Amino acid sequence: MPEQEAELTAQEPAAAQENAPAPATVPGATEPSAEKEVAPVSRAEFDRLTAELDKLKAERDQLVDRLARMQAEFENARKRAERERTEFRDYATGSVVEQFLPVLDNFELALKSTGSAEQLRSGVELIVKQMEDVLRQLQVNAVPTVGEEFDPRHHEALGTVEREDLPDQHVAEEIRRGYRLRERLLRPALVRVASNPKQTSE
Repeated sequence: MPEQEAELTAQEPAAAQENAPAPATVPGATEPSAEKEVAPVSRAEFDRLTAELDKLKAERDQLVDRLARMQAEFENARKRAERERTEFRDYATGSVVEQFLPVLDNFELALKSTGSAEQLRSGVELIVKQMEDVLRQLQVNAVPTVGEEFDPRHHEALGTVEREDLPDQHVAEEIRRGYRLRERLLRPALVRVASNPKQTSE
């Protein structure tokens, strides 16, 4: 009997281990892996990487400096172009005004004149001729009007007037003169257009 009791006591721990619940596991959990060891960098490799980094920094600084210089040069060129444009405009304006100064002088003399109305009229006519000469030198010419066919590109119609001595749709009267600078229209001529009843009735 003592032998049987000894066998039972020896079997109990084994049975207890068999009946013991399995340890709880978390879904998706993995066993901790061993940390990867980083390979040490040699001194020569470290020095090479440091030298390459310094080289890249130097190139970056050169590029930043070059960009700053280019921006400064562009700004200087823009200011220089603006200054030259202003100087050219002032020069062109000055040369035009200079040609009109004698005309202004003659107008002032006419205002100071004590002559008759006829003398004053003759003086003003001379001044007008002088101004027309200046305009021709500047290649500014009057737009042809009376007797010309009405052209909406160069004429602005103020109205119509019946005229049998002119073809229909031709300029009969000039109200205000128009001018062109070479081929560019500065302002259209203000005109009245002929309406020929003989032509319109045919």
